[in-house]
Amino acid sequence: MALIKDRKRVTDNWQLLDALTVGEDGSLPPLPAGDVIVPAAGWTRARAQFIGRHGRLGVWLSGTDDPRDIAGDLEHFGVIAVKFPSFTDGRGYSIGRLLRERYGWTGEMRAIGDIQRDQLCYLARCGFNAFELREGEDVDVALTAFADFSERYQASVDQPLPLFRRRELSAHR
Repeated sequence: MALIKDRKRVTDNWQLLDALTVGEDGSLPPLPAGDVIVPAAGWTRARAQFIGRHGRLGVWLSGTDDPRDIAGDLEHFGVIAVKFPSFTDGRGYSIGRLLRERYGWTGEMRAIGDIQRDQLCYLARCGFNAFELREGEDVDVALTAFADFSERYQASVDQPLPLFRRRELSAHR
């Protein structure tokens, strides 16, 4: 799948583990070498085993996961991904804002799942800086989404001041 990061097409070096079976004793199955993104539930159940493995580690959350569950462990992650099961499921937008604004996540935050061009501008407003497009999406066309709007009225993660405050500040300069 195509990956956009920081508004550029990039090569994805991460392996997303869709599912992870953790033993009753917290043991992990053999994991692929390299950088992996594991489900939040797997992280929670086998945290100690993940910390000792070689390769970078990321975690992904579904719309039903609470970002508070990983908030104390952010220093262990190279990426946090949020899975959007369908275009109409907006829970991931809230998760993104919580991770950035409440929990202070400053690293890569990736939108995965049913990610389409029409979502990119709004996802960026909520703090996402990486986007794994669904199969069939044209990366070059998707990149144009960031220029859809010349101005934004509301405050957001990517623009903390609303338009009226920005205008007020520029008038006093």
